[in-house]
Amino acid sequence: MLKKERAAYVMKKLDEVFPKTPIPLVHSNKFELLIAVLLSAQCTDERVNKVSSKLFSLANNPKEMSKISVETIYSLIKPCGLGPKKSKNIVSISKILTERYGGKVPSTYKELEKLPGIGHKTASVVMSQGFGHPAFPVDTHIHRLAQRWGLSKGKNVSQTEKDLKSLFPKSKWNKLHLQIIFYGRSFCSARGCDGRKCEICVTCFPKRIKPFIANKA
Repeated sequence: MLKKERAAYVMKKLDEVFPKTPIPLVHSNKFELLIAVLLSAQCTDERVNKVSSKLFSLANNPKEMSKISVETIYSLIKPCGLGPKKSKNIVSISKILTERYGGKVPSTYKELEKLPGIGHKTASVVMSQGFGHPAFPVDTHIHRLAQRWGLSKGKNVSQTEKDLKSLFPKSKWNKLHLQIIFYGRSFCSARGCDGRKCEICVTCFPKRIKPFIANKA
């Protein structure tokens, strides 16, 4: 298969397996989504949802969240890991949004990435899932699958994001991002597939003999 043929197959297969793509992180507004994505760094969505429900019961907007102490927030989000840093960032973000943005989450990459603890991937998720703008958030898992499936040889997530955006229609980016995550968790996880087991890997590279080792992000 040529790269474009693999991309077409992957898109078709993912539509068959995951026609619907519910957003994994539970939230009721853009601020909750922003904080939930921040909490998801090195943490499962399931754990984030359990933790965030307790946090958002105390405050679900920047003004109220900015009034809660770092210590209180840390006590709630500790199970997510990186608690000290995340709790400080949550308070700082809440104060910035309250003082500079009227309590609203900004809708540009430039403004989002200026917020404490918010990198390009987090900003991309918020732009995609919060504002509906075309985006292709790439984490280490999508980075790994893109290489296994021969869609990118990127040595980092930035290059992989560029490669995936060039291969797939912009109208499909938001859905594909989630579909790849869902497929990876179900069929092509880091330990569950070595590039020779899941249907997409086998179809894209039927003659692959050795386990595939992806470039680390």
